Amino acid sequence: MTSSFEFHTYPARLSDAERDKALKALRDGVAVGRLSHDTFVRRMELALTARRADELAVLTADLPTEGRVSRLVLGAVEAVSGFGVRLRTAWQAERLPKLLLPHPGTVHPLRIGRDPGSGLRLSHETVSRVHAELSRQGGMWVLRDLGSTNGTTVNGRRVVGAAVVREGDRIGFGQMAFRLAGN
Repeated sequence: MTSSFEFHTYPARLSDAERDKALKALRDGVAVGRLSHDTFVRRMELALTARRADELAVLTADLPTEGRVSRLVLGAVEAVSGFGVRLRTAWQAERLPKLLLPHPGTVHPLRIGRDPGSGLRLSHETVSRVHAELSRQGGMWVLRDLGSTNGTTVNGRRVVGAAVVREGDRIGFGQMAFRLAGN
């Protein structure tokens, strides 16, 4: 039988939260100009390979820590600024013309484009002749770009191939934008 003194004991592995906290302090330090880019990169490498908490503490010891008051003030500023962005987005969203989704029992896809034969004809120079189609598949609405020149977007993201859409989504064909609405 052997005693516990004969075995090497290693400190517990650093948690991801401890490492993330140190990396955030380093990112904040470079953002406010307290660290150069080279120093940041070197310390980041050391933080990612650190095995003990004291190794992390050394990397951030010369950086100022945020006090409770400054965290509260910064949090309040972020909240107010975020509210302005959400308000602006909501204001713009309401002014978009509505595009009614076809009846759910519709079998054929709704073709969208400048072509006179399209189910939804949009006569704008940024809309392709055969731009996109909207169809019902497996209980979901799917918007498919048909190789348009100026693209199809859903909530500001370009559709590559197809995307699932639902009521309330902002969809765009070239520079024309709509808000999807139910029947």
